[in-house]
Amino acid sequence: MRGRTLEELGLAEVPRENPLSYPGARPADSGLLLGDRMLPLDRLVHADRTPVVAVGSNACPGQLRHKLAESGITSALPMVRARVRGLDVGVSAHVSRMGYVSASPVGAPEASRELFVIWPDARQLAVIDASELNFDRAWLPAPDVRIELADGSTLPGAYAYVNRHGVLHNGDGAPRAHPGQRALIGELLTGSAELRELFGVTPEQFCARARADAELCARGTRLFADRKWVTASGLERYVPGDGRR
Repeated sequence: MRGRTLEELGLAEVPRENPLSYPGARPADSGLLLGDRMLPLDRLVHADRTPVVAVGSNACPGQLRHKLAESGITSALPMVRARVRGLDVGVSAHVSRMGYVSASPVGAPEASRELFVIWPDARQLAVIDASELNFDRAWLPAPDVRIELADGSTLPGAYAYVNRHGVLHNGDGAPRAHPGQRALIGELLTGSAELRELFGVTPEQFCARARADAELCARGTRLFADRKWVTASGLERYVPGDGRR
């Protein structure tokens, strides 16, 4: 079999098992995730599959492998690097039971980011959907969001997971950028005695306590809202009217 293992490529880390590694390592280029290997891609667009822009750990092969393997799925999953305009990476306004504060897409007309579009088949998509308990999968159409592939072609749109709780703001009302897990949790704990009381004084303590207690995660999420640290992502209008995929 061609390709290299995730371990060889430095892509085997699973943020679900090591929260401070979130969002995990991303491939250097497009590829086909097959089990524990990355293989070359023969095409960038997969019309028989569903395009999903990954702004957090869904761009991490180790995390994707872990999610799919839990459901016994080892089939191939294309991961395509793209230039995405109109979308940026914010901070979800909830504490994940996985032990981290995840990334969430935000509408940003002037933004331009290198992100991955993953192309799950129907079975893979159902597993990924089920893993995104605090998100709604929403279709982001062009030209609102422009997704340009390496060959210069563009997509008519793609799905993204929009956080149901909104996103954290930066103090001025604008969505806060996600600087990486350790830095983010450190900043949040430094700025809030109430969070320190709930989750401890270090990122390690935060992650350990969050992973151990679903109710504590819910209390942290409520604290974000109660202290008015939350703003809209700007993508709510794309979420289906029934509030769920």
